[in-house]
Amino acid sequence: MNKRTGAIAGAAAAAIAGAAILLPNAHASTDQPAAPKTLSAHSATALAASLKADLGDQSAGWYLDDANGHLVMNVLSKDDAASVTAKGAVAKVVQNSMTALKAGAKTLRTNASIPGTAWSIDPKTNKIVVVADRTVTGAKMARLSKTTGGMGAGMVTVKRSQGEFKRYDGGEAGSAAGGDAGQAAGGAGDAGAGGAGDAGAGGAGDAGAGGAGDAGAGGAGDASSGGAAASGGGGGAGGAGGGGQAAGPVGGSAIFGGNARCSLGFNVTVQGAPAFLTAGHCGNDSKTWTADQGGGQPLGTVADSKFPKTDFALVKYDDTGAKPDSSVDLGNGSTQKITKAAEAAVGMKVQRSGSTTGVHDGKVTGLDATVNYGNGDIVNGLIQTDVCAEPGDSGGSMFSGDSAVGLTSGGSGDCTQGGETFFQPMTDALKATGAEIGAGGAGGGGDNGAGGAGGAAAGGAGDASGAGGAGDAGAGNAGAGSAGAGSQDPGSGAGDQGAGAQDPGTGAQDPGTGAQDPGTGAQDPGAGGSNDPGAGSGDGMN
Repeated sequence: MNKRTGAIAGAAAAAIAGAAILLPNAHASTDQPAAPKTLSAHSATALAASLKADLGDQSAGWYLDDANGHLVMNVLSKDDAASVTAKGAVAKVVQNSMTALKAGAKTLRTNASIPGTAWSIDPKTNKIVVVADRTVTGAKMARLSKTTGGMGAGMVTVKRSQGEFKRYDGGEAGSAAGGDAGQAAGGAGDAGAGGAGDAGAGGAGDAGAGGAGDAGAGGAGDASSGGAAASGGGGGAGGAGGGGQAAGPVGGSAIFGGNARCSLGFNVTVQGAPAFLTAGHCGNDSKTWTADQGGGQPLGTVADSKFPKTDFALVKYDDTGAKPDSSVDLGNGSTQKITKAAEAAVGMKVQRSGSTTGVHDGKVTGLDATVNYGNGDIVNGLIQTDVCAEPGDSGGSMFSGDSAVGLTSGGSGDCTQGGETFFQPMTDALKATGAEIGAGGAGGGGDNGAGGAGGAAAGGAGDASGAGGAGDAGAGNAGAGSAGAGSQDPGSGAGDQGAGAQDPGTGAQDPGTGAQDPGTGAQDPGAGGSNDPGAGSGDGMN
């Protein structure tokens, strides 16, 4: 090789080496994907809606990765994945489109509509998940297996539940079930016992009856958690505050109709008039609803009830001047304000408040669920969760922060061993009834609704009675601190009667339950405090 040839070769080598350094850098700068955004459930829902519109029939569902706050969008191609990641979501290329999944769900409805089965679309697995309860055996299981087998393993997954799918309305308002729940809270029910019961019985009940007591939203009466009766004494005073305007119960409070006990979902307004939403099968159980088991504290009349197919009922308050608080009983002496409704999303963290088991939390696990409760009661379009519930919790609130998400319908299992629960989407119920979230706060009351109710939660169970003379309920029958509370609370659900104790988780007897007793005056009085919810009769459900 001569010098000239060597020089040329050296220059070429240098050029190639330079390109080798530059090209990778150039490639990295143009193809580096944007980091996924950390989003709230509300923001993720909004972004998902936008991406879904862009993808059209190429959309395959989405879910929240709650571990890091990322929105995961299922897509069918790498090209779609690129457009999704560019907007801050995580793209996941999957096999089944949402159109195909919905077609599969239709096949199940047509060929496998078997009592004791439920199915929903799970975007995390990109499949339809079918759950068969313990009643699905023999020929019924064979039929289900034949249908799902024909759909292919890539489309559907079948699971078994040890429980039995059922609606969660309480079969009889005064059965022992509720009482047991109350006792499970650690004798909470008894807490309200003793003088408490009396308190509820006496004028306290009346206080609650007036709706004032309800002031103490749900947990108000709880005032003090465990020994409400003991500490409630001084509470009486607070009663005042109420301002005389009936406040009404809040989400999770017990409501009674005929021989049924359910739970209030959310307070709403319809053309300016106060109302509340609960489960449709509850609305079918009774036309009228009260805050107490004995029927002495009227709440409202069913204006619209839809079940099966969907599951919601609109109940208008009999007192058109009532201003029930837009909040949910947290079972610990406090409430959660509800300011809006939100669409559910798989992975969303939620809480449920009900009159039998109080407050429990979990996550949304499936959407567009169908549940066959038997006897022709098939409900579609539900939200599936891993939150537990029991009879009497029907209609109760499912919420996420200050957003109303759903109304308790039914499911399987219980809050001892766990299970799955299905909810009517709140957004659909609002749209169908023309209702709006919230009904204002009575007399400027605190979180608990009635005037001085807020204080009620504070410690003066008596306060809870909140409304005008209700105060005396909590106060006067002092010992009844909680009693009064609970009593007053009849409507409130704070009825916690059982003291704050039960309140906590049991919320069971609590809500309208023990409370209602007060109103009923019946059980309380008679039983001192025992019959009171904790007793079993007080609060029951089947």
